[in-house]
Order: sequence, then C-alpha cells, then structure tokens
Amino acid sequence: MPMVCVHALNCAALHQVLQHARHQLGTAERFAMSSHPTHSSQASHTSHPSKVVLITGTSSGIGLAAAVAAARAGWQVVATLRDTGRAGALRKAAEEAGVELDVRQLDVTDERSVATAVDGVIADYGRLDAVINNAGAGHLGTLENESVAEVRTVMEVNFFGVLHVSKAALPHLRATGGRLITVTSVGGVIGQPFNEAYCAAKFAVEGYMESLAPVAARLGVTVSVVEPGAVATEFVNNIGVDLADEVAAAGPYVDALQAYLDRTVAQFHGSAQTPDEAAVAVLEALTADRPAFRLQTSDWARQFTGTKLTDLDGSAVLGLTSGWIG
Repeated sequence: MPMVCVHALNCAALHQVLQHARHQLGTAERFAMSSHPTHSSQASHTSHPSKVVLITGTSSGIGLAAAVAAARAGWQVVATLRDTGRAGALRKAAEEAGVELDVRQLDVTDERSVATAVDGVIADYGRLDAVINNAGAGHLGTLENESVAEVRTVMEVNFFGVLHVSKAALPHLRATGGRLITVTSVGGVIGQPFNEAYCAAKFAVEGYMESLAPVAARLGVTVSVVEPGAVATEFVNNIGVDLADEVAAAGPYVDALQAYLDRTVAQFHGSAQTPDEAAVAVLEALTADRPAFRLQTSDWARQFTGTKLTDLDGSAVLGLTSGWIG
C-alpha cells in the first residue's frame, strides 16, 4: 500500500571540502521557493538565521498547510516529501503566500533517507529546533479480508516512520530545547470500523509519544500530538484504493462497509475541515510558550475524542461506532 568521524589531520580543510560537496549534491535534490525564485537555498541559510523546523509529508493537506503557516510565522522550514517530483502544489502555495521553503526528499520508511535529510539540515543550518511528523498513509480494510503483510505496511508508514524521524532528530532537539510534534488522528484515540490497521498505528503513535513525553521533557524537549478529525480532500485521495472495488470484494462485510463508506464520505465532503484550519493546531504546538501534549484541530474532534476519555467500560465508543455500519 500507498503508503562520521573524521581524523584530526587537516580536518579544517577537509570539513570545508565536505561542506562544499554536500552543498553541490544537495542542490540537485532540493530547491528554495519564494517570491524571488532566483535566490539560492544556500543564500537563504545565511541571510535568515531563524529557528529551523523539519516537516514530513508536505506534498498536500495538513503538511503543506503547516509548512506555509510555519514559514509565515518566521520559521526556516525544511519541507520534506518522499517524491520531490510531487512538490508542485507546495511550490505554488509557497509562491502565493510569499514565503520561502527548503524542499528536500525524505522517505520516512527508509532509515538512510531519514539520516541523510536530518544530517543535511544540521550541515546546512547548524541546528534543528522542531520536527513535525506528518507523513502517513490512510488505509481501508478489515482483518479477514486483508493480509497481515498489509497491516505491517500500514504500521511501517504510520508508526515506524514516525520513530525513524524522531530518533534521528532527538539529539539535535535536545541541543536546542526543541519540539517534537506528531500529527496523529482522532483515530489514534477511538478505533473505527474498517480502519483496524490505521487506527492501530495511530494508537501506537499516541501511546509511544505519551510515554516519551515526560522522558524527553527531562532533557528539554517538548512532545505534542495533534489529532485532526475529517480533513477535506484527504480521505478518498489518501487511502490508495478504489472504493467500488473494495465494496465488490467485501464478501460478508459488504453491507457494513457500504454503510461505513456512505457515512464517512458524506462527512468528509460535507463537514470536514480545510487543511489550513487543521494546521492552526499544528502551529500552536510549534509556537505556544507551553503547548499541551494533546491538541485537537476542531470542536468536533475535541467532542469526539472526549467520548473515549470518559468511557471507562467502552460502551459509549462501541455504541457510537456501531451505528456507522448499520
């Protein structure tokens, strides 16, 4: 599913050579975007000594909106995505907003790609003040109708991808007293029909970050999670399947799946937030003096997740979600 250490001899000279090589290689894979496209990304490094945030999954949706919002707020934004060939919408949004982004390749499922991206940020900027884990992939399915391998793939993108980026960034966030922010979902609080694998991954992220938060705080790093509800355009585009084909192959689950899809697609098309609206909570986690650990992106998301937090025996949640499938 879509989804070194250098010897001390001549080290000063060697460092200059390595820096030059990094720059020459890096410019082939990244570009600066602004209302003045002739400016190089290296020039912006020296002329804008602002705080640096690395954001994953910025090709569309919340990641794109958060990248533009952070740049507007004065941050140097390193906007990453798995395929820089899909950066067209990001480039356009940055140009329209009159902001500059440093766009780089990063695949959260590839540890080498993650290390290259984080090391490159440190080499070029000398610091990393925040990370926003936003990359992820939707998934639709139920256990009997999918393989465990498919479930593992969902976990690789939505859970282990977050760990790859967070682990690589933490030493640098400790150095700056920085922030580690992860965009999860209301599905990380309440399990939802035909979303077993996706919700399991988001539950895992929430539990991991909730456990990490006090440990990281002892060393000066603030950890937060942001929980969006329905965000316009992202559900159908992000699950990577043909809905009609899924219904046709649902077997004994066909009626329940159709009822779930009717309800969910209507919600996404009718009352979903825009990515810009959802990104407000992300920016709050990034810029507030003392951000909460858990932030929802809307009143609906707060009410929905609140159902779980007061539901000691699980009956309220199951009564709610059972109604989604007829």
